Amino acid sequence: MKREFLVYTFLIIALPSTKAFAQIEDHKTTMDSLYIYEVEDKHEPDKVLHAEPLYIDLIRDLGARKGEKEWNVGFGIADNENYDEYEALVEYEWAPVDRLGLEVELPFSFYYNTMGENEAAPSSSLNSLKLAAQYSFFVSEKHKTSMAIGYIHEFELTEFDNYGKDDLFQGNVYNPFFIAAKRWDDHFHTLVYTGPKIEHHFHNGATRTSWEVNSNFHYMITGTRNFIGIEFNKTFEKSDFDMTIRPQMRVGIADNLLVGIVTGIPINRENQRFSSFLRLIYEPGHKKLHH
Repeated sequence: MKREFLVYTFLIIALPSTKAFAQIEDHKTTMDSLYIYEVEDKHEPDKVLHAEPLYIDLIRDLGARKGEKEWNVGFGIADNENYDEYEALVEYEWAPVDRLGLEVELPFSFYYNTMGENEAAPSSSLNSLKLAAQYSFFVSEKHKTSMAIGYIHEFELTEFDNYGKDDLFQGNVYNPFFIAAKRWDDHFHTLVYTGPKIEHHFHNGATRTSWEVNSNFHYMITGTRNFIGIEFNKTFEKSDFDMTIRPQMRVGIADNLLVGIVTGIPINRENQRFSSFLRLIYEPGHKKLHH
């Protein structure tokens, strides 16, 4: 009798707790499903929700829909051996038609000498005028996969100190690329971004070619666009190999405003040491999902 009493008591306590836990899990599932539905199924054409990297930023969302647009402002600092580098960027990206993203970016670099007058830091500059396009040629909601090809063209500019003394345009950078991304369930996301980067300098006609391979892994928080993740930015040039590991997180601070925080950890400290980067993302016209 005592044994049966204990069993009944346990069931009375456990069953409501189990039911409450199931309701919480069902609510999380519902939130994720609603958010994915808001991005993927509510509108046409097809689009898959992907977590996209914060440092090597995509031109526009994979599977972009006509009318989407976004402003980005970025700030960063890198600790080099002889000087500190401060970077800033302003970019605007938009989708004039379905699946096609366009971008205009102005990246700046400012340098501060940390080793005294005997060591010269590079001259500060507006690095280039960067124009880019990206087309998503494969979008499958069924397989939670997207693929895109794109091209970035940079018109390299001279340093601020040389304005009026030298040609404004110093060269071109040609950068075709390929992207493949997959969401494995409602939370886990992977993405690969790769392509050659060809630098052509006007003064001596020299060219320099490297190959970039950027792989990414992210975990998106339930029912939000917030995520934590990591980028592996790899560069191959002849026999040289460099990689920077970039842990990161993105947090929504308003319906149409997000902030991304990135830390850079180089695996081979030839020149650059640790770095950090902050990206503000403003999406005009973005609507909040009401759960």
